[in-house]
Amino acid sequence: MFSAFTNSLKIPELRSRIFYTLSLLFVARVAAHIPLPGIDPHPLQRFFADQTAAGSGALVGLYNMFTGGALVKGAIGALGIMPYISASIIFQLMTAVVPALSRLQQEGDVGRQKLTQYTRYATVLICLIQGTLLILALENPGRLFPGYDINLYGNIVITGKVGFLITSVIFMTAGTMLLMWLGEQITQRGIGNGVSLLITVGILADIPGAAAATYQLFFAPVGVARLGLPQGIVMGLLFILVTMGIIMVVQGQRKIPVQYAKRVVGNKVMGGQSSFLPLKVNYSGVMPVIFASAILLFPQQIFSQVGAAFNIKFLVEFADNLLRGHWTYYAIYTSLILFFSYFWVSVMFKPIQIADDLKKYGGYIPGVRPGEPTAQFLDFIMTRLTLAGAVFLTIIAVMPDFLLFELNVPQRIAIFFGGTGMLITVGVVLDTMKQIETFLLQRHYDGFLKKGRIRARSTNPTGMTGDALSTEAVMKIALPMLVIFLIGLAAWGIRHFAL
Repeated sequence: MFSAFTNSLKIPELRSRIFYTLSLLFVARVAAHIPLPGIDPHPLQRFFADQTAAGSGALVGLYNMFTGGALVKGAIGALGIMPYISASIIFQLMTAVVPALSRLQQEGDVGRQKLTQYTRYATVLICLIQGTLLILALENPGRLFPGYDINLYGNIVITGKVGFLITSVIFMTAGTMLLMWLGEQITQRGIGNGVSLLITVGILADIPGAAAATYQLFFAPVGVARLGLPQGIVMGLLFILVTMGIIMVVQGQRKIPVQYAKRVVGNKVMGGQSSFLPLKVNYSGVMPVIFASAILLFPQQIFSQVGAAFNIKFLVEFADNLLRGHWTYYAIYTSLILFFSYFWVSVMFKPIQIADDLKKYGGYIPGVRPGEPTAQFLDFIMTRLTLAGAVFLTIIAVMPDFLLFELNVPQRIAIFFGGTGMLITVGVVLDTMKQIETFLLQRHYDGFLKKGRIRARSTNPTGMTGDALSTEAVMKIALPMLVIFLIGLAAWGIRHFAL
């Protein structure tokens, strides 16, 4: 595996794509650390630290994770890439119910370009709305962050209202559009899916803090509760098992055999080959978990505020039961994940269209009649696969809460043992490694997995291949990256040691 990373730098095109991607990701991380003019982020950071230590603050923690920590820093990238993702999801769902958008999607590149343009316009609109609501909430933090006490933490906004609102919304909208552009450039000219990589890097940005919290968990001062070696071994094994389980289900698929009939075209015999139709176990990905988490947060806040305003004890108690750690929360959470798993599959997976395409090109599933019976067969198989995927998503989504409330593991560490962030990270890393391996195999290099692979590469007496990376080329690319890394490391050290 390590040789695959070395070989990645020996292919000029792949090398340029990797360094181009790293450079744009660095720019994205800079946008997550530039604070908005007129905001003091320290009160919000202290509040978020207290909420994280108490195991609460699900809304703040979820959104802050997707923004890569930009929310609690009051940065120009506080909205993150989520408005663009929300707009993309909206148009994906609308193409299934709006005939005009469905026709655009089927028109090829021209139609997809129009849908992309509409998605960008919708992103700007969502940014303006979310940015305005976020700034208004920061002026009165108790609305967005329940439990925030201005007398205890202090004011977040330290400047005028009208001018600050206009400039901040413009800056945050520009920050989101910058991230959107960076993601598209990474997808086109870099390696991997740009938008997914931006989210993943934001999630992984908390690894140093999680490592420090882990060290304090096992090497706490005398008199403070800490974990021993057996607990550490169990946590390590659990992390490996969870990661392996996520990889297995993300990569897992049911292969439906497909046979194509022979056709005689002139003097040639076309078709007759066998293939398969891959049906993913986790077809909906991480979307059910995101939808369930987002929807379950709003009733809790509404019932809590209404119950406190009208002194309705039942609503207050029910709102408390909708918090993490209560069985009511997990019962509704599980039901929502199951519902949205089937909802996403019903919208995005079209067995009738697949059956028609197979029939059009002379393909059929052995033992199943073409047409409607094929669609019913695919729908039956996908229903069972979706159930297995939904159960897996529920287990992974609940795993961090189990560690948090049952084993008293800090939330900063528990989020790396499952949940939305872990699912996104593993999926994006696997997708990026697939693209890198494609470049390696095209140049006859070994990929990340060597088992069962035929090696067909030629070597010369010196042991160097034709695409060997020269020292001069390495220094031209590595030195600027090293300088950027050292500057960032120095800035981090000055910031932390000065505080």
